[in-house]
Amino acid sequence: MDLPRIFTIRESSHRLHNPITPGKLAALGQALHLEPGTRVLDLAGGSGELLCTWARDHGVTGTGVDISTVFTEKARARAAELGVADRVTFVHGDAVGFVADEPVDVAACVGATWIGDGVAGTVELLGESLRPGGLTLIGEPYWRREVPDQETAEACHARGKDDFLVLPELIEQFGELGYDVVEMVLADQDSWDRYQAAQWLNLRRWLDRNPGDELADEVRAELTTAPARYARYQREYLGWGVFALMRR
Repeated sequence: MDLPRIFTIRESSHRLHNPITPGKLAALGQALHLEPGTRVLDLAGGSGELLCTWARDHGVTGTGVDISTVFTEKARARAAELGVADRVTFVHGDAVGFVADEPVDVAACVGATWIGDGVAGTVELLGESLRPGGLTLIGEPYWRREVPDQETAEACHARGKDDFLVLPELIEQFGELGYDVVEMVLADQDSWDRYQAAQWLNLRRWLDRNPGDELADEVRAELTTAPARYARYQREYLGWGVFALMRR
């Protein structure tokens, strides 16, 4: 059970595996008024930056779960680097269906709603770990503007334009699920640049070191086409945000 190698190659230098910058992650933590001892569950949390930095800055405790062995080890190393290994735990495992042993104050899935087969299922899954009155954090893409055709949708890693909503409709969906939106931090185009463009340097450096690897042709093809495709489609049409929710 692990991520395909191409994912860890592509994001080998990333601490955050989505288009939220360290500054925006810090702003989110401040906006939520996190108190020392707040218990956090972070599903599909990647390299653990949310838990580790919030443990350092706000004194939270918690558990992160991710399917990648590489990212899980990076999370443990980051916790040791920041001196918070006694406050946070990282589990290598499938976040699908994962429920905390005890109710938590914050249940998060920041950018991987596939674990619940979409927004509604992920909100439901997180709710199984959440104490009454706790916070749910969901990271999810949305369309910045109307998508003109199927080609554009697919270039934004969607099966079709119905995969994502525009921002007002996404917020309305949370309400239809019985939740109030109580905070949000949105990626901007620079956030996307920092996430996406860093992947190209990772790919190129890996390719230079591993020209004979079985993935070399795939990496070369991606590096050749990804920058222009990103600039033409994803940067213009795809938004992303983290939304804090409380059950009504």
